[in-house]
Amino acid sequence: MAADLFFIAGLIIVFIMPLFLLFLFLLALASIKIVNEYERGVRFTLGRYTGVMGPGFNIVIPILQSWQKVDIRTTVIDVPKQDIITKDNVSAIINAVVYYRVSEPNLAVLEVKKYRYAVGQLAQTTMMEVVGEVSLDELLAKRDQIAKRIQEILDKVTDPWGVKVDSVDLKEIILPDSLVRIISKEAEAEREKRAIVLRAQGELESSKNLRKAALELTRTTGGMHLRTLQTIHSLSTEKSKTLVYTVPSEIIKQINVKFVDIAKKILK
Repeated sequence: MAADLFFIAGLIIVFIMPLFLLFLFLLALASIKIVNEYERGVRFTLGRYTGVMGPGFNIVIPILQSWQKVDIRTTVIDVPKQDIITKDNVSAIINAVVYYRVSEPNLAVLEVKKYRYAVGQLAQTTMMEVVGEVSLDELLAKRDQIAKRIQEILDKVTDPWGVKVDSVDLKEIILPDSLVRIISKEAEAEREKRAIVLRAQGELESSKNLRKAALELTRTTGGMHLRTLQTIHSLSTEKSKTLVYTVPSEIIKQINVKFVDIAKKILK
């Protein structure tokens, strides 16, 4: 009888022991977790947080322990286009890009559910609030400052989540066609204004220079005569059908004197 019991026990050991060893082997394989350099693992034991696993070889006991993988690389979120009303009641469609990364993997898992979705939704609402507080001129002129303000607000709100917002860029600002035409006309009018002012300043400088030249020519003996000869020479070098008759100034003076004498006699 005892021999039979030993025989049965031996059979059980022979058949069950390999299965038990196989179970232990599979359990050991399932416990091995490899974490990449750009990742971190948040480990839970019986549902309680028990630490962050670094890159490399890690052990997680099945059934008793679980873990979540968190990517700590910089992630880019393309914020969908938002139709926003500015402070001066102008409609503008704005698209932005948010760059963020996970700085505290345990907080990203424990404090917020789906932190990627949360950051994206927060970026949309923050952009609408900030843009709604500025006018259209400020939005176009201070684009970088507004993006910096959005980044600071996002970084402050997401800090308890273990998320660091590195930067925000206003990717595109689309204005209504009618407003674009008005802005183009305004810019064109401003350019015309500057052109008129510059032309007037040029004429003023030119008149001053002409006055100085006239004074110098009248002070110099024969200066006007030399200037007249230079003008005639300039006209003769050009290919034109213009005829120039030169009359000595002495003859013109004599004619003027005679006309004056005749006028005096008539008046008498």
